[in-house]
Parts: sequence; C-alpha cells; structure tokens
Amino acid sequence: MFAQGITSKLQACGACHGVDGNSKIVGTPSLAGQPKTFLENQMIMIREGLRNIPPEMKGLLDGFSDATIVEIAQFYAGQTAQSQAGIRNQILYVQGEYISKEALCGTCHLPTYVGRDQMPRIAGQREEYLLHTMRQFRSNKATGRDTIMVASLYGMNEDDLKAIAHYLSQLK
Repeated sequence: MFAQGITSKLQACGACHGVDGNSKIVGTPSLAGQPKTFLENQMIMIREGLRNIPPEMKGLLDGFSDATIVEIAQFYAGQTAQSQAGIRNQILYVQGEYISKEALCGTCHLPTYVGRDQMPRIAGQREEYLLHTMRQFRSNKATGRDTIMVASLYGMNEDDLKAIAHYLSQLK
C-alpha cells in the first residue's frame, strides 16, 4: 500500500489527470501507462522549476520528496492507458502513420509508441495534447524536455503535426 499521505496526493493529481491517470480534460495529458522513469523525471523537473508547465499546476509538487514522486510514478505507470480518441479520420490516420514511420518516431518511443525509460508513451495520448506538445518542440519552446525532439520535428508543417497527433491518439 501507499505511504501515509500519498492517497491525498494521488487525489490531487487525479483531479486533472484522471483518478486512474486517464485524463478526460482537454489539453491535460494522461499519465496512465507512462514509463515510471519518464514520470519520475518529469515530476522532479516540474518540482525543481526546470520544466515549463501550465500556471494552474505551478507549486503542486513543491515539497514532494523523491520517495513520494517515486510512489506516484509507480502508481501511474501501473495503470492501464485508455485512449480518449475521437472518431478516426482515415486519411489523417494513414498520413500520420506514414510520417511517424518516416520520422523514425518508433526508434525512441518504440515501434508500438508505448515509450520506455525516459521516453513517454505517445500511443493513445490525447490528440490535442500531442499536437500542442509537438508545436512546442517544433518552435523550441518545450523548456525542460528532450531537445532531440526539436530536431526530429524540424521542417514539419502544421498538417504533418496534425496527422501525427491524430494517428498516435488512435493507437491503444
């Protein structure tokens, strides 16, 4: 079971990211099924002020010990990711599949896009969140995150990003 006080911390996270880590809120990423190391790294960077986050989340991890962060990461990593995808647009899906393979996204995120170690799970992630994040990377505004993504998205246009986001959001 969890250490004393962890349940209330999980409830606070779950208010936006979903009780089981599957976000129902537009623009808020799902945490369920993310690699534990990825979650730990992101929470530590957020706690230390090294990663840019929405204003409503600032300060929420202040005072969290490393042990608490590890427990939270372990909880969400152990949850089953559930896609929040809308209706599939077959044209966008096929384009996104092609672009993702050409861009070698599966090299880091694995061929099934479930992530590993410090690489996030992008399969089944919220479409609008994926698009927002790729736009941030492309414009080099994803502070505190892997800079290899800036190079990976270099030269992609808006239609490319929309197709990739749609494709990935449809995966399980």
